[in-house]
Amino acid sequence: MAKKKCKLLEEFKTFITRGNVMDLAVGMIIGAAFTAIVTAVVNGILKPLINMIPGADGSSALMVQLREPAYDAAGNIVKEAVILDFGAVISAIITFLCTALLLFVIVKVFNTVKAKGEELKAKAEAELEKKHKEEEAAAEEAAPVEEAPAVVEEPKETAEDILKQIRDELAKLNAKE
Repeated sequence: MAKKKCKLLEEFKTFITRGNVMDLAVGMIIGAAFTAIVTAVVNGILKPLINMIPGADGSSALMVQLREPAYDAAGNIVKEAVILDFGAVISAIITFLCTALLLFVIVKVFNTVKAKGEELKAKAEAELEKKHKEEEAAAEEAAPVEEAPAVVEEPKETAEDILKQIRDELAKLNAKE
């Protein structure tokens, strides 16, 4: 069990240090900021327009009251009213769709710029490699061609030559004795 926890902690440490967590955190912060902006726009501008759709009295147009609030003798609310607020649901859906659309546009622009950058980088590297090859070819053409030294083959000894050498050596040995 301890090995599993240790391995899990090591994997978590690797995940944290890779940088993906920082990217995720930045994304969450930006997403929260966009959500706040979109929520303000939807609640401040679109929700009043949505609540006016049926033509009722503005704020309660898309609300249905299921139960009246209950009051005590002093006029304090004992039980809250139960209200279905369809306008709030529609506003939340619009908020989600607007936020998703804005984030999609941002990611699309980012990916397009990134792809163009990679394309330009690859093109520059290809041009640099081509230039390098051209320089190498020019250097090879300009360099004097060195001729390889002629290889002089020594004549190979034949079996007859070897036998003659052996005979001469034997003759020298017999003469010394």
